[in-house]
Amino acid sequence: MKIAVDAGHGYTTSGKRTADGMREYEFNRAVANEMQQLLGGYENVSVVFTHSDTRDVPLNERTNKANAGKADVFISIHANAFGNGSTWNSTKGIETYVHDSKPQESFALAEAVQKELIEKTKRADRGVKLANFHVLRETKMPAILIECGFMTNQEEAQALKSASYRKTCAEAITEALATFYKLKKKQAPPPNSPSGKMYKVQVGAFTEKQNATALANELKNKGYSVNVLYE
Repeated sequence: MKIAVDAGHGYTTSGKRTADGMREYEFNRAVANEMQQLLGGYENVSVVFTHSDTRDVPLNERTNKANAGKADVFISIHANAFGNGSTWNSTKGIETYVHDSKPQESFALAEAVQKELIEKTKRADRGVKLANFHVLRETKMPAILIECGFMTNQEEAQALKSASYRKTCAEAITEALATFYKLKKKQAPPPNSPSGKMYKVQVGAFTEKQNATALANELKNKGYSVNVLYE
């Protein structure tokens, strides 16, 4: 399964920041990176990023990349704002968007992601909504856009800045995807070496047998398996 993960906007996008200066892209990118790491733990899953750390990728480039890459689902990560964007206010919570032209799968996925985010973050639930956003309209696969909190709410802005909240959001979205698409976790490799070879440790070498025997007995008393070899 190929998952397109889109960190909204760019580092230099004007206006997209908290009242005290955190850029929205800082949050979006951190969640996207964490999702990539988490999704790497599932079988037959690959992640394609549609954003860039060096520029604000135009919306048509983002959707073209997802479409050309034949992504199976498109996830756009954002942080919200209310009012003029430069002053604090009380509007808060998480909401997830879909386009009304998309099949039922998009709406069902949005509901699953929204539910998991609310359960894990304990934020206000603003629900699943319809919007005519380009990345939802022009993608050829199920697509959702998630607003993970308000940059214009002082308390939520502090959360958006924190590594723990970013990780929590990434975990919630990833777990919802895994459950919705029935993704399977990769199995941990066996603890022994891949070649099946054994590694041995030599503790000491002595010219007198009694010294070797004394050390062997000491190690046995400590619970080690010991062999005394004569060469």
